[in-house]
Amino acid sequence: MLQHNSYLINGSFNQVISPLDRGLAYGDGVFRTIKVVAGLPEQWPAHYQKLVADCAAINIVCPSAELLMSDWQQLFSAGEDAVAKIIITRGEGERGYKPSAITAPMRLISKFAMPNYAKANFSDGVHLHLCETRLAAQPKLAGVKTLNRLENVLARMEWSNHALVDGVMLDMNGNVIECTSANIFARFGDALITPKLDLCGIAGITRQRIMMLAPSLSLKIDVQHMSFAQLLTADEIIICNSLYGAWQVRCIQENTIQSNGLATAVRAALRT
Repeated sequence: MLQHNSYLINGSFNQVISPLDRGLAYGDGVFRTIKVVAGLPEQWPAHYQKLVADCAAINIVCPSAELLMSDWQQLFSAGEDAVAKIIITRGEGERGYKPSAITAPMRLISKFAMPNYAKANFSDGVHLHLCETRLAAQPKLAGVKTLNRLENVLARMEWSNHALVDGVMLDMNGNVIECTSANIFARFGDALITPKLDLCGIAGITRQRIMMLAPSLSLKIDVQHMSFAQLLTADEIIICNSLYGAWQVRCIQENTIQSNGLATAVRAALRT
């Protein structure tokens, strides 16, 4: 449970979220999860740019970077390592799906402890579950990190085995899209393929950075639809997010995946 001083609502430690807030009522908002290093948000320009773009995708006015940084300085102390979650909702509204013509967005910044990831995840790689829960198509929201994450919640409920760190999610056509909390890449020779997110899925910041860094690793990026059967024929598979960078995938269900150190090289590139 969060301590009272571990979150700010509209810049205040004392404000509460209204039951009329549309983020609470309808998931009408967006969010970002950010790694905090020495009190500062890692990759902040990229995160803020994506926050602005995601707000624009659902017609919410994003708070200014200056306002969010003012909140940040209240919540995080210098030298502190943590995880931050920023939520922007459309704000309060009347009952019904149609929002008011004029709304006042609500902003929430929460502070969490950095997860204690197993060292073996970095050195040996990880095992994944294949989720039965499928992602529905909605082109207008594809790539956007909205508060509507019920599909991911249901998918994450499918396993309790601690040896499995995440689950691969497919769309209704059987195409690989992402993991419940990560993006995915597959290497075929010198081609690094990541799923096309034109119908569903979240376009993460670390995914974007890896796509930009691929040439420095002598890899050519390709974005395309990929079936689960195709994924299993890859030379290597990695998953990525903003907290741990990249992990090598060693097994999906009972399928063993080869490894040639791609995740290690990617993490090194991300640190540059």
